[in-house]
Amino acid sequence: MRQLATNAVSCKGDPEERMANIKDIAAYCGVGVSTVSRVLNNHPDVSASTRAKVLDAASALHYVPNSSARDLAGNQADAIGLVVRGAENPFFTGVIRAIERSCAQAGLTMVLSQIRAGADEMAAAAGLALSKRLLGIIMLGGRYDYTREEALALGVPFVCCTFTNHFGDLDRAEFSSVSINDKAEAYCATKLLIEQGHERIAVLLDSVSDRSISERRYKGYCEALSDAGIPLDEGLVLETGDFTMEAAYRRCQQFLEERRDLTAIFAVADSMAIAAMKALSDAGLSVPQDCSIIAIDGIDMSLYTVPTLTTLAQPQATLGEEAVRILVEVLGGAAHAHVRLETTLRPGGTVGRAY
Repeated sequence: MRQLATNAVSCKGDPEERMANIKDIAAYCGVGVSTVSRVLNNHPDVSASTRAKVLDAASALHYVPNSSARDLAGNQADAIGLVVRGAENPFFTGVIRAIERSCAQAGLTMVLSQIRAGADEMAAAAGLALSKRLLGIIMLGGRYDYTREEALALGVPFVCCTFTNHFGDLDRAEFSSVSINDKAEAYCATKLLIEQGHERIAVLLDSVSDRSISERRYKGYCEALSDAGIPLDEGLVLETGDFTMEAAYRRCQQFLEERRDLTAIFAVADSMAIAAMKALSDAGLSVPQDCSIIAIDGIDMSLYTVPTLTTLAQPQATLGEEAVRILVEVLGGAAHAHVRLETTLRPGGTVGRAY
């Protein structure tokens, strides 16, 4: 066996302490965590010299890769966590698939935890990281107001996927994110309606002050109206209390029983827009002849509405791939990063001229 340097991780102590993880091996060899994981999982895309160095180090550091040993130590040395807040959100499906695929390509195991929309994803992530001793966490969907104390309690690097920390006091150097610019994209969606002559534009959202996606997109909606010289009509602000299709349908139904002087709706999510289309149809109104609709997301379901929903489609696969790439690089010693992606207008048949 090759001579190994003398700065090895200590192997003294009880059996649990003698079990190094792949982060220890990566530091020992001066290579990335993903490289070590690929070697230990027998991926072919590693040079012979690097493979030999990693395997020698694993032996010297008493790394035990079998699952029973990891369970004994309570450690999943090659795993990252994915905490999904609002698992019922159909938009997340494509992102989760991309994250799982990218983890496999990097030689990493993905540990999935799904929580309800109103749950505390930071607490869930901290518990998962502690119980599984994960390398890092990706949070898919979440609050926009994390604090430094919460990040310290989490204890591992994390990436916010589909959102970022706009309202909290957490320094941008202490976490990573990959997301669209919610405010700018909402501005664009509202402006597209204005350009078609619409002025009485309703916004369909969870809450104007949810410290999350609705609040950011509401700000973009308001700014687009203001820039066009259209006064905000608070009666056209349709808050649902959550993101479910049922809540969106009920709120639109209630509104249409009271007044019908709108000509367009900007929904902050495709699923909410689909529910609004059903409410309009049930009220005897046609889309887009009586009311135009535009949304943000680009979920598969919206391709099959009648007419097809006009939406600003988020790059679901890229969101997931970038989240994994960034986390792997941070685990390898890189600085935290923030990636901003753009939507693509997916024309449908739900936007027409105002009459």
